[in-house]
Amino acid sequence: MILKKNIKRTLYLFLITHLLLWTIIPSLSNTNLPLDTIEALAWGSNLDWGFNKHPPFSAFAVEFFFIIFGNNDWAYYFLSQIFVLISFFFVWKLSNEIFEDKIYSLLSVLLLAGIYFYNFTTPEFNVNVSQMPFWALSVYFFWKGLKFNKNIDWILFGFFSALGFLSKYLFIYILIALFIFFIFNFKKYRKSLKGYSLSIFISLILLIPHFIWLFENNFVTIFYGLNRSGISDLSAINHLKNPIELLIKQIIILIPFFLMILTILKKIKFKINTKDKKILFLIIINLIPLLLMVVTSLLSGAKIRTMWMTPFYLFFGTLFLIIFKNFIDLKKIKRFYFTFLFFFILSPVVYLTVSLTDETKRTDYPGKEIARLVQNKWDDNFTNEIKIVIGDEWYAGNLSYHLYSRPIWINDLKNKTSNITKDKGVIYTGNPKILKKICPGVFGTIKPVGYCMIGKR
Repeated sequence: MILKKNIKRTLYLFLITHLLLWTIIPSLSNTNLPLDTIEALAWGSNLDWGFNKHPPFSAFAVEFFFIIFGNNDWAYYFLSQIFVLISFFFVWKLSNEIFEDKIYSLLSVLLLAGIYFYNFTTPEFNVNVSQMPFWALSVYFFWKGLKFNKNIDWILFGFFSALGFLSKYLFIYILIALFIFFIFNFKKYRKSLKGYSLSIFISLILLIPHFIWLFENNFVTIFYGLNRSGISDLSAINHLKNPIELLIKQIIILIPFFLMILTILKKIKFKINTKDKKILFLIIINLIPLLLMVVTSLLSGAKIRTMWMTPFYLFFGTLFLIIFKNFIDLKKIKRFYFTFLFFFILSPVVYLTVSLTDETKRTDYPGKEIARLVQNKWDDNFTNEIKIVIGDEWYAGNLSYHLYSRPIWINDLKNKTSNITKDKGVIYTGNPKILKKICPGVFGTIKPVGYCMIGKR
């Protein structure tokens, strides 16, 4: 068993090892960045307060890193792991508020190694990873706000809540859960109403630019989410099939997590004291968002995609440890550590194996080489720099990321023709058959995409 004085050291060892593993392995095994990361970089090249698919924070984050590190792929795997580690650290911080013995706080974090959202999928920086630290931070500072009722905690809660919402709209589910806890315990926390109201005010102020953008763009991100969930399919069976499928997938995903829990239990027995505010808080923040997702699917018939659940299980370890605390045998902790190490090592091994053996993945796309060929053809024909690339986030986005002039990405020219001037080099990407017929400049094909180049000779 780990000595108390070594618990924090063990935590930091886990965090650093996790960071290194999941930065180095994809950096070495992948030829190209994953789809969602390239997509965020495309948006980042032409920053706005929202995009056709999601709110803007993931684009802000990758663009900040691009300014520092340029088009070095490892930087974006590193960025993703920073977000994951912040999440883990604040799971630890909240668990310290829940448990007197820090060994349970450590176990709360280590248990997350059994959930593939927090290892296998983390190299792809996207909106799901982007909201993770804000999920953990919001929960932590909400709890601190209730406990100490200090303005600084409520201000930070409001700030991180806004950033979470600007990462992905589903963040609203954890905010609803926190609101439910506050209402259920209003008598006890009445004195915190002023601070809670302050946090809501701060969040709304920070969200104003995005709300303005939403109105100006006909709520395009909301309609994208609805279409992505298949909500437009009016089939009645979806109202039953999709929520059942969602629940089955969640059970499967959590099997390694439950196996890790079982290694330290004397017997499978638990007692829930709902009068204990700590237990009630953990039940609400863990189960209410899940319940809301199931209800959403049940009422709307929406197909909830597995990756949308990424931040939902961050505090599952803390919840299960406090529920089973009286039946945990820390003398069996060696078995837990062996099981933890098995899953901790298995996940990067599987990732590396899949990455090296499966050559059909997006991460095998030769984006850098294609950008070099496009740049060479451009230099042979034009004297100015490439300033704009037009097309979808993948093909045009890869050009935006890899070309040395870092052209801005535009999906299409609707209401944006004023951005195109004679001195700006432009590349259109798309269907080669169509582009070849209408291209007024130099046309080329790198299968399956056509490239139309318009520049100054």
